[in-house]
Amino acid sequence: MTAILGLVIVLVCVAGGFAMAGGPFPVLFQPNEFVVIAGAALGSLVASAPGGALGRVKRAFGRAFSKPPTRSDYEELFKLMENLFQVIRREGMLALESHVWEPEKSPIFSKHPGVMARHHASHFLVEGLKLLVDGTHVEDLTLLFDMEMETMHEEEAEPVGLIRTTSDALPGLGIVAAVLGIIITMGHLDGGPEEIGHHVAAALVGTFLGILLCYGVMSPLANAIELANKAESRYINCIRVGLLAAARGVNPAVAVEYSRRAVFTEERPEPPKDRK
Repeated sequence: MTAILGLVIVLVCVAGGFAMAGGPFPVLFQPNEFVVIAGAALGSLVASAPGGALGRVKRAFGRAFSKPPTRSDYEELFKLMENLFQVIRREGMLALESHVWEPEKSPIFSKHPGVMARHHASHFLVEGLKLLVDGTHVEDLTLLFDMEMETMHEEEAEPVGLIRTTSDALPGLGIVAAVLGIIITMGHLDGGPEEIGHHVAAALVGTFLGILLCYGVMSPLANAIELANKAESRYINCIRVGLLAAARGVNPAVAVEYSRRAVFTEERPEPPKDRK
């Protein structure tokens, strides 16, 4: 939501400043310039994203407008984790078997739909619990979790890099569109000053669009995607820390406290008042 708000502020302020200076809005409507810039940018992105990279780029744009985990999201996660760890403490590790092999039917997981709605995080939690049930040693769990998170970071960083590269190319593509506009203008030098001025203004719109799309749209979206990825990684890291603590036999409340300490202070829930 904040990404949408930011983009609206950018466009309103740019258009508002142009209007305050008495600028004619019709001259900014140059579909041909937009086709050159946006089409060339899209083509370069497709050429730079072989295999499944293009699909990851599409999904990354969706994350730019997603809501990062809030304090209430972390509270729900910690309640779920404490309930699961209490089962381990009271009934043993094997008591989780029915819950982790069919989590959609589990009475514990079903009480926390917000956690299950986060696909990557819920998958990480369920798969981690399966490893606990199978008796995986703590050292092996640590290596497996670290490897999975490293892979996840690489997978998330790849589309951000491609988007940034495309963003950096937009000013240059704007110049390409402007040069094409000047070429068209040169063919109308026999026209009057008004006609020549119109064609020159249309050519300059290409430069304007390239710079605006780079610094006002694509670059902020790349930053938003990167921050969304980091927020999701912190959420998953809370699960990782809690699972490793549970694997070491730590008290459920203390295991959740390990997870709570891995959250930024702004989103970190307060510990239960009855915890001693």
